[in-house]
Amino acid sequence: MKRAIVFGASRGIGKSISDSLKKLDLDVISLSSRDVDTSDLDSVNEFAEKNNSTDILVLNTGGPPVIEFEKITKEDWDKYHNQLLVGFCILLQKIKIKDGGYVFAITSNVIKEPNSKLIISSAYRAAFSSVFKILSKEFASREITMINIAPGPINTDRTKELVDNVDEFAKSLPMKRLGKPEEIGNFVSSIVKNEIKYLSGAVINFDGSNSNFIF
Repeated sequence: MKRAIVFGASRGIGKSISDSLKKLDLDVISLSSRDVDTSDLDSVNEFAEKNNSTDILVLNTGGPPVIEFEKITKEDWDKYHNQLLVGFCILLQKIKIKDGGYVFAITSNVIKEPNSKLIISSAYRAAFSSVFKILSKEFASREITMINIAPGPINTDRTKELVDNVDEFAKSLPMKRLGKPEEIGNFVSSIVKNEIKYLSGAVINFDGSNSNFIF
């Protein structure tokens, strides 16, 4: 049986991806931040040593709180440098993705449109996306598909933390609603189920046409 490892799967997008993959014939390992905290590199290394191969890897984690640039501390930079960048890089170094497998990175639309409220997230998610894109070319020789999913306004606790009036905000969006986490979960499982391979290296802007950029 093929294996899938899903990080940040206790709620929101990660949980929806995990639930959707469980409907396929897969052994799904669903992890919360209490199981593996990607800001704690010892935790990351320990997990990777015990789980050093998989067919499907989903790299997902929560983002930093809103912090004004002048108030960001060295401890903040260090923590999220590990959580959003180094921890994921270590997992990609130490967990072997089997030939024909899949790697999904759940990042954010801030990789295309940096957000002044999310300076730390904008910086480190963009940095990891660059690493991810470079690796997609290397992994392609083994038919490993790597897809970067950049969610916009999705109906999660994270969005509720960032937006004061969610209902009013939703009305301002092109589709007049927030995206459903299940839509991302179903997208991921459909890629795997239908063995879609040639999408590798793509960034999927999952934002209901809310963004202004073309590419």
